[in-house]
Amino acid sequence: MRRPLAAGLAAALLAGLGAATGPPVAGAPRSKVTTAAASVPCVTVRRIRTWPDARLAMQTLAVPVQEASVTAAAGEVRAGAGGILLFGSSAPSNLASALAGLERHDVPGNLGLLVMTDEEGGGVQRMANLVGSLPWAKWMGSHWTAAEIERHVAAVGRKMASNGVNVDLAPVVDVDGRSVVPGPSDPDGLRSFSGTTSVVSRDGVAYMRGLLSAGVIPVLKHFPGLGGASGNTDDGPAHTLSWSKLKKVGLPPFTTAIGQGAPAVMVSNATVPGLASYPASLSPAAIGRELVRTLGFKGLVMTDSLSAGAISAAGFSVPSAAVQALRAGADMVLFGKGTMTARQIAALTTKIESAIVSATTHGLLARWRLAAAATAVLAARHRVCSI
Repeated sequence: MRRPLAAGLAAALLAGLGAATGPPVAGAPRSKVTTAAASVPCVTVRRIRTWPDARLAMQTLAVPVQEASVTAAAGEVRAGAGGILLFGSSAPSNLASALAGLERHDVPGNLGLLVMTDEEGGGVQRMANLVGSLPWAKWMGSHWTAAEIERHVAAVGRKMASNGVNVDLAPVVDVDGRSVVPGPSDPDGLRSFSGTTSVVSRDGVAYMRGLLSAGVIPVLKHFPGLGGASGNTDDGPAHTLSWSKLKKVGLPPFTTAIGQGAPAVMVSNATVPGLASYPASLSPAAIGRELVRTLGFKGLVMTDSLSAGAISAAGFSVPSAAVQALRAGADMVLFGKGTMTARQIAALTTKIESAIVSATTHGLLARWRLAAAATAVLAARHRVCSI
């Protein structure tokens, strides 16, 4: 009979290889396991440790796919991908059945699949035709109370869940007062609730609660705060406000939401002056030190897309960036662009998996870190059970 997993067991079981050599790496593994219900297929932490490196590597990947043809990712899902990321602007009416079939027939061990999309509101909505539309966050922050935000988001979240989507890459909890459409000069603008820190903290938690009440995992973004950034990291290198200023202005919404039980955080690709020279998504200082140790975050840590211009400008290919992100403390890697073909995505997925396996084999990525990341992905779906 499976029993609830004791706190700290994951860390104890996953420890073993010690610190890796080479580029910067995060600190010791953290315990962040959510146990499975008795009726849900699950796997023990001890069993996860025995998985081949390739399966562990695949579990850390969110493979992009067009929402109109989700079966195009069936091969990657059968290989053990931990999630899929839906691209598109109008979801098909059969999305729910297509996703159900993918999960039923292609997920190894029936251990679930993280199905995610960007359903923020305003101009960033992938499936509004199925779930209803939300306004820009800036409009919500100016016109709705926190209770109204929670209620409206919950309504959209319930429809997302009924259509098979269990992760929303939202809310944006960056503090940005510029009322502009997001673009090359400002990645946030109307995506931000406000230029006032307290308003973003309040409304970000309301948005998060709305999704949680609907059974959808919210993902806070873009840690440690992208408001006021010098540019859009999708296009090229950009930096945030200085770390000393960011701690006062941009970090509090993350601190507040984490204190209220946020289950997942996305880390930005911007560099943070005064914190690290690497993009935050690749930085052990940003992830391992500030997010995990200082803020005490024990949930799922995701990267922003490692196909971004800021990553290549920092000297990393997507595969090498994936390795560094895992070393820094990330658990799940996002990559790809909406313009890529299924063949291109499959090829890139294989390269990323191979890079992670090679790094583990050669000691550049500690195996306990890879196993901890895979465990975190499974825990987000309540698929980790006791010994």
